[in-house]
Amino acid sequence: MSDLTQFIGSLPILSMITLLPLVGALGIALIPSSRPSTIRVAALVISFVTFILSLLMLPGIREFSSEFAFSEQIPWIPNFGITYHLGVDGLSGALVVLTTLLSWICILASFGPIQSRVKEYFISFLILETGMLGVFLSLDLFLFYIFWEIVLVPMYLIIGIWGGADRIYATIKFVLYTLVGSLLMLVAILATAFSHQVATGSWDGAFDLLALRGTISDPTLQALAFAAFALAFAIKVPMFPFHTWLPDAHVQAPTAGSVILAGVLLKLGGYGFIRFAIPLFPQAAQDFAPLMIVLSVIAIIYGAIVAIVQTDLKKLIAYSSVSHMGFVTLGIFSFNQQGVDGAILQMLNHGLITSGLFLLVGIGYERTHDREIAKMGGWASRTPVYAALFGFFLFASVGLPGLSGFAGEFLVLLGAFLVNPMVAGAATLVMILAAVYLLWLYQRVFTGELSPFLKGLGAKLTDVTPIEIATLAPLAAMIVAFGVLPALLTSAFAPSVAQFLMYAAGGVAP
Repeated sequence: MSDLTQFIGSLPILSMITLLPLVGALGIALIPSSRPSTIRVAALVISFVTFILSLLMLPGIREFSSEFAFSEQIPWIPNFGITYHLGVDGLSGALVVLTTLLSWICILASFGPIQSRVKEYFISFLILETGMLGVFLSLDLFLFYIFWEIVLVPMYLIIGIWGGADRIYATIKFVLYTLVGSLLMLVAILATAFSHQVATGSWDGAFDLLALRGTISDPTLQALAFAAFALAFAIKVPMFPFHTWLPDAHVQAPTAGSVILAGVLLKLGGYGFIRFAIPLFPQAAQDFAPLMIVLSVIAIIYGAIVAIVQTDLKKLIAYSSVSHMGFVTLGIFSFNQQGVDGAILQMLNHGLITSGLFLLVGIGYERTHDREIAKMGGWASRTPVYAALFGFFLFASVGLPGLSGFAGEFLVLLGAFLVNPMVAGAATLVMILAAVYLLWLYQRVFTGELSPFLKGLGAKLTDVTPIEIATLAPLAAMIVAFGVLPALLTSAFAPSVAQFLMYAAGGVAP
């Protein structure tokens, strides 16, 4: 074990990563609103330091042989066995780094577009970051639920205050969907804890994920609790037919809100299935698997078909997210290594690729104040760098070999084929549809003669700025790196996948 890993292990590194954005938000609250530049720089520094801390954590994940490389546990409400319990392994570590990376990118991308209530905006964003990190690191069900709900409030404010014309409708829809699933999940958490207390005569470990895995034998509790957890996570993914809040939220959210929504918030659902719902209730998960696979295939096909007919750039990418996230749930419920590896890769790759696409749509909107595809055309002749970047991220989204989007989808399809060749065939068809709607989008927006609408913008139609390139370059570099060497990721979360498959099969760790 290296000296750096030992030093990091001696620190409460997980709490530092999780709570630094929250502490930073409290500090920014003390800065006068009349100093927006100071507020922007402070938020960027805080989020970037959090990103660096998350990178320092990675070597330890590879070096430790235990399931969780770093773990912190402090009694919180001992009378009910509730603890402040954080832990990180390869799966959660990858998602933590994705979260911290996209958070500072979103904050940097917000420097220009956000000009009103600047302090409130960046405070909301930093609190949102703490909530997301807490979800990925929590190993206590009660603590997990607290962080899960923390995410809802700042996202509601980001869309509802700094969003588009119909932002109130979008936020109410977002909150109602999320709350319904969350409250049922809370009931399931309490029922699981009470069941543990009745079976053991003690509250010790009643909310501890590691203590509860493989111990819940009541089939009725398994079925009902899994259904409640699955509903909460399906809404967040979002799975068909719980997806209808997503296009509205994306269209109305500011650019950074769309980026973090697509890049991280949707991953909370997939992570929840892998970390909580299936290991806790494996028999119910096996029973529900055929339904989940059918819904996943419907989402894959439906999202692609609806994306083809969209006239708004953001809505098109939003529906493509419904389709791409369908691959995630399909891979998870294949219950084999290829499918689960592919699902996790797809979560991470979708976070990089779709975040880049939403950043690019936001860059274009800053110049045109419009997202109607019909008004565009010939954009490449005036902004060649912007057109090249857009093309790069589109090809990654299509699944071009050599870019990161390919490996995840290929492994998911391989895992699905091992379960049912017909399912894999139906999902493979969508890869053709993805090429149709994404390449047709590029043709209409960037090729041909410059449209009258774009001509009318004159000097406003400028190419990307250095700051905008700085937000896109890290994403592009990682898309290439993980496309050429996906084993950089799969080797990191291989132990997590092995543990997941063991519990999904109803096994119990020795």
